[in-house]
Amino acid sequence: MAAIIGSPTRYIQGKGEMKNLCSYADKFGKNLFILTSASGRKRVEPAINEGNKDSNLVYDVFNGECCMTEINRIIKIVEEAGSDVIIGIGGGKIHDTSKAVAYYTKKPVIIVPTIASTDAPCSALSVIYTDEGVFEKYLFLPSSPDMVMVDTDIVCKAPVRLLISGMGDALATYFEARACKRSDASNCVGGKCTLAAMNLAQLCYDTLMENGVQAMIAAKEGICTKAVENVIEANTYLSGIGFESGGLAGAHAIHNGFTAIPETHKMYHGEKVAFGTLVQLVLEDAGEDEIMEVIDFCSEIGLPITLKGLGIEEVKPEQIMEVARLACAPDDTMGNMPFDVEPEDLYAAIMGADALGRYYTEE
Repeated sequence: MAAIIGSPTRYIQGKGEMKNLCSYADKFGKNLFILTSASGRKRVEPAINEGNKDSNLVYDVFNGECCMTEINRIIKIVEEAGSDVIIGIGGGKIHDTSKAVAYYTKKPVIIVPTIASTDAPCSALSVIYTDEGVFEKYLFLPSSPDMVMVDTDIVCKAPVRLLISGMGDALATYFEARACKRSDASNCVGGKCTLAAMNLAQLCYDTLMENGVQAMIAAKEGICTKAVENVIEANTYLSGIGFESGGLAGAHAIHNGFTAIPETHKMYHGEKVAFGTLVQLVLEDAGEDEIMEVIDFCSEIGLPITLKGLGIEEVKPEQIMEVARLACAPDDTMGNMPFDVEPEDLYAAIMGADALGRYYTEE
C-alpha cells in the first residue's frame, strides 16, 4: 500500500486576514454561501464586507449539530441560492457540516476557523452525529478543503477555554500516529503514514510542550503573542495534517465512547480527547515519564485528567463499560492500536487513568 499525505490546497494564517476572504474565494466563484453562527456573523461580517468588491454573499445560521438533518437542510438552501462556493466560519461542527455540504453538492469549500479548538479545519473528514449529539459515523471525503484561512486577530479573542480544548485535541495527534505506525494501520486518507506526517505529528506535540502554557497565559489576557500563533498553527494545521495522514487510534475512539454519557455533552471535543489520550497511554502501558508529562501539561493548562473533570460526578461501572464497548466498536479507530483491545481492557484503562488523575490532583 502506498504512503499518502493529505492537506488543504492552501493554508493561510495571519492577523487581519478576514478582510481578504472574498478575494481569496474569488478564485473559486462569485456566489458565496457562508455558514456561521449568529454571533459569529456579527464578529466577521464587517471585515468581510470591507474587502468585498463584487461577490454575492448568502449567510445562514448553523443549527448547532453536524447531523444529516442539518446537512440536508443546508444543501437545499445552497441549491436554491445557486451558490458556487461553500464557506464555513466558526468551530469544528460548522467546519464538518460545511465540508459535508460541499461534498454532496460537488462545490469547493473554504474553512475559516474563528477558534483554534479542534483539528477539523484541514481534514478530509466530517464527524457526523445524531440529532441528539451522539457520535454516528465518520464521513471520509475525497479531498481536504480547497483553502483554510485563519485570522489570528479573531482567534486570539475567543474564550481561552477553546484554545485549551484545541490543545487537548492536538495532544492526541502524535500518540495516535505513533500507535498507527506501530500497528502498520492505514491513515484517514487510505494509505500509510509518510515521514513528513509523522514528523508533523511530533512537531505538533513538541510545540504544545514548548508553547502551550505561555499561549494559555497570553490568551487569558487577550494577547496574540508568538506562542499563541504557534499553538494556533499546532492546533489547526500540524494536528490536522498529523492526525489525518498519521491516523487515529485509541484517544478519539474513547472520545466517541464518552458521547454516550449525557453529562459529558457540555465538554468540548478536545477536552474529552485529552482524557482519551491519557487512557490510551495507560492502555499502552507507556513509560511513567511520558504519562506524567501529559498529566502535568493537562493539569497546568486546565484539561481534564479525571472522570469528574469530564463532568461525571457519579461514576457508574455499567456506564463506563458502555463507553468501553462503544469505543471498541468494529467501525471505530480502536482497531488501529498495535494490539487487540477488548472492552474489559479499556474499562480497566479508563478507571486506571481516572485513578492516576485523582492521585495527582489530591497530592
